[in-house]
Amino acid sequence: MAGDFPLIIEPKRVRDPKVWIASNKAYLDQELDRCGAILLRGLGISTEHDFADLVKAYSANVAEYLYRSTPRTDIGAGVYTSTEYPAGLSITLHNENAYQRDWPLRLFFFCAYPADGGGGQTPLAKMINVTNRIDPSIRAKFAETKVMYIRNYRKDIDIPWQTVFQTELKAEVEDYCVRHDIDFEWTTPDTLRTKQVCQAFAKHPRTGAVIWFNSATLFHPSNLDSRSRKALLSMFSEDDFPRNVKLGDGAPIDEADLDNVRAAFASEMAIFDWRAGDVLVLDNMLTAHGRTPYKGKRRVLTAMCDLISSYR
Repeated sequence: MAGDFPLIIEPKRVRDPKVWIASNKAYLDQELDRCGAILLRGLGISTEHDFADLVKAYSANVAEYLYRSTPRTDIGAGVYTSTEYPAGLSITLHNENAYQRDWPLRLFFFCAYPADGGGGQTPLAKMINVTNRIDPSIRAKFAETKVMYIRNYRKDIDIPWQTVFQTELKAEVEDYCVRHDIDFEWTTPDTLRTKQVCQAFAKHPRTGAVIWFNSATLFHPSNLDSRSRKALLSMFSEDDFPRNVKLGDGAPIDEADLDNVRAAFASEMAIFDWRAGDVLVLDNMLTAHGRTPYKGKRRVLTAMCDLISSYR
């Protein structure tokens, strides 16, 4: 950890976590505006139900995970498993749902138990600092064109459209796409391709900071490990990969530009070790998060709240 990032708060006496977080919401919001990440220890949270109740006590606007990009298990009451990605691989630093036009301002994580074989930390990065580190010419290019996300949904490769849109009905998928300005095409009776242009930067609703806010590094094929990229290339062109990204005008993104962005993230990365019962609260715009590889068993749950939008 660097300085007070994340800010660690260990209350001395907490009789009821729900009452404590509701009573301290204004203070927590103030600190999130300042530092972007708070690690709460000693609240007495031990179950997923405790966690769900805590999040609801903080916000009446708990969000569902819609238009999904990663596999998760829905625990109920707005609680999900963290991304179910192979334990031996890293998850790139990112902002949740930055590939959409709607995203949660607040993220909560609950560590039921850390990885018993080591690893599995949740690295963080301050997005204002990341933004300032990105080459100005790259920032200007993305600000002018925005970002286009291209997704191909097939059975048994990545996650199918039924999971992404949480429905078995094509009509509901099409309605969602129309309402969110997503171009769609059924390339086969059960294969879907979508394209959507979204923001490259977003203005924080509380602080006014303009922040790099997109998922270009996460969706680009260069984010894949070499084995996965090679395997996909043996079956598809990169345009037909399960997910891809281009500049908003359809031009390819220079991988060197993304290397510059990744270097900016890496330079700002801070890591802490989870303890059982920890609750991490993030401002999803001011702070990026990821995951390090781990061994053994690990259980970290998440919840999202306070949706905002760049378009509505």
